[in-house]
Amino acid sequence: MGQAASQTSPSAPASCPVQHHAPPSLSDSPARCPIQHDIPAASSSSSPPAQCPISHDTLNPRNQMPTLSQAPAADQAVALPTAREASTIPRDAASTWEYPSPQQFYNALVRKGWETPEEHVEMMVQIHNFLNEQAWLEILKWERKENPSDVPQLARFKGRPGELSPKARVWLFAGWLLPSRFNTEPPFDRHDWVVRRRETGEEVRYVIDYYSAPPEPDGSPVFSLDVRPALDSFGSVKQRIAAATEDAWASFRDNGSTGVARNDA
Repeated sequence: MGQAASQTSPSAPASCPVQHHAPPSLSDSPARCPIQHDIPAASSSSSPPAQCPISHDTLNPRNQMPTLSQAPAADQAVALPTAREASTIPRDAASTWEYPSPQQFYNALVRKGWETPEEHVEMMVQIHNFLNEQAWLEILKWERKENPSDVPQLARFKGRPGELSPKARVWLFAGWLLPSRFNTEPPFDRHDWVVRRRETGEEVRYVIDYYSAPPEPDGSPVFSLDVRPALDSFGSVKQRIAAATEDAWASFRDNGSTGVARNDA
């Protein structure tokens, strides 16, 4: 599956660390990937750009996953599980997408040259999987506004780390103008997911920007997902306008309800 994530510890309280509705106007914490891509290899003086360790461009046609080895990497000191977890995200009418196993995930990190302690990999995979699930839930919110009875499928996806979406560029410009109010860091990752609507066969591309957010008081990381239809069809443009209008009207009503009532009697 794509890249995703959540809290730092499996034993942490069951609460969602992803701020699903907060815009990327978070200015406290630097944007970084939860998979510790910024850790340089011991033999390198500079770290590679933060990006997803799993190539989304080369997919195995049988399982729709990158071909990643389940064999232990060279010099690997800790055995890692090879079982793969099934997601809740439909791939077609009969199956769902599968996430990479911890061993596959670790092999991907090694292939990219990132030095990662083996004992942290299982937690990183849990974070990865959680963010994917949350991204899908956000997509379902958009899709149910279009057709509540349809059961959409994730047809395909692509990681585009380092490629800023137009909206992310706007937020960065806003952060440059008003750094005290808006986030000044770019998203640490970007995905494009193509969703197929089963009833019509129509395919809709969604853009997902992943941002870091201020951590919890206990230090647990928090992430913000900006999920929306791409502006490449009339239907998606109409969806975005309707959502923006709805948000503006809700904000107006909320601000109006905080006014102080006068007693003219």
